[in-house]
Amino acid sequence: MKTYAKKQDLLNEINKTYVAFVSEFTDIADQNLHLRIKTVDKTPFEMLAYQIGWLELLMSWEKDELAGKDVILPAPGMKWNNLGKLYQSFYEKYQGLSLAKLLQKFAKTQAAFVEFVAGLAEDVLFGQNKRKWASSTPSQWPVWKWLHINSVAPFTNFRAKIRKWKKGIN
Repeated sequence: MKTYAKKQDLLNEINKTYVAFVSEFTDIADQNLHLRIKTVDKTPFEMLAYQIGWLELLMSWEKDELAGKDVILPAPGMKWNNLGKLYQSFYEKYQGLSLAKLLQKFAKTQAAFVEFVAGLAEDVLFGQNKRKWASSTPSQWPVWKWLHINSVAPFTNFRAKIRKWKKGIN
């Protein structure tokens, strides 16, 4: 996994990989948004809904912890060993949105996520046990790893998937 020396490095990577990923959607037609092909495990819609859902979920953990609430990970009624149910909830939440609306929602969510990350102190990002939600699993990752694994990593992986998807429909 990539590591970062400081917050700005993480922010730069989040922005760079977001721009690269989202640029792949400019030539996708709305009628193909839900088109599934054998060689790619998610449709374009599912990739976008997944990303919006995870970014919102991460920010909700922080908001809830700062408000003094108990944070249930990954989400109330969800288990780490059955994330398919969580992903389905993301798909259901955004079902019916056009590609343009999904991209607008993604841009808004991404901007809020970047603002959230920018607002975190370096010691919160890189220190151990700085947030209960980040320390609640056996991995006890620092906050930056949670942010990376749910933004930079999937932006990068999904970019390859959407490119493969586009080749597969031509």
